[in-house]
Amino acid sequence: MIELLARTPLNYWKRRGLDPAPTPLVSHDGPKAMLINGLSSSGGDAFPYYFRKLKLGTLIGTRTWGGLIGISGNPGLADGGSVLAATFRFMGTDGQWAVENEGVAPDIEVIDRPELVAAGKDPSIEKAVEVLLAQLPANPKARMQAPPAPTKFGD
Repeated sequence: MIELLARTPLNYWKRRGLDPAPTPLVSHDGPKAMLINGLSSSGGDAFPYYFRKLKLGTLIGTRTWGGLIGISGNPGLADGGSVLAATFRFMGTDGQWAVENEGVAPDIEVIDRPELVAAGKDPSIEKAVEVLLAQLPANPKARMQAPPAPTKFGD
């Protein structure tokens, strides 16, 4: 998913009568925001970590849970029970432990207060829309237009 969000157009294809289409076809180079909260763990911890690392946009909400230790390959017991022990942990590209037991903090903290949610409000989404609308003027979407057709071969 993070690779999809990080995509930007590499080139365009122009067909007669149609607007230029980007490659990759699924790409978005406008402002982005990601909503996070304390119920996010595992991939919900890694995803915002990657989002921030790639500088894709603004993280909005509350700190994620901080659960990026994995369990894998633990043998079962003779009685059908099990003993689980962590076998791997998340590490940043700087060689330091990261995320586990600390989570990913938002750029903008927004608490989805129960009385607001019960009243039909969604504080996190409302803040994300506010932030993205404010970022749009600084990141206008340029309309790609094809150059004039060549007048002779090789132009």
